[in-house]
Amino acid sequence: VQLQASGGGLVQAGGSLRLSCVASGSIFSVFRPKNMGWYRQPPGKERELAAGITGDGETTYEESVKGRFTISRDNSRKTVYLQMNSLNPEDTAFYYCNAYSPDGTVVWTWGQGTQVTVSS
Repeated sequence: VQLQASGGGLVQAGGSLRLSCVASGSIFSVFRPKNMGWYRQPPGKERELAAGITGDGETTYEESVKGRFTISRDNSRKTVYLQMNSLNPEDTAFYYCNAYSPDGTVVWTWGQGTQVTVSS
């Protein structure tokens, strides 16, 4: 499975970005039930789960992004999205997507991610 994230860039505080992540490979039959997450790794910090979505569409968010970020998925396209609004400099990070098990274990090999930089 290959994971390709895109949509990052440089944006001013208060701005918005929409990230996309496409999963490729012979996984159509297993993509749909998978929990999918957007992870982010700020400079010098550990990677953390920012938002997650189950195969049934239930969502979960890290506290600092609640009300600002929205995760969604299109199973037919094997794609997961992250709409990010009201961005602030603390959101600056590399953003990655991956599938995760109920215990939080990441399922697939990490892709390259996409850089998000928010200027003040």
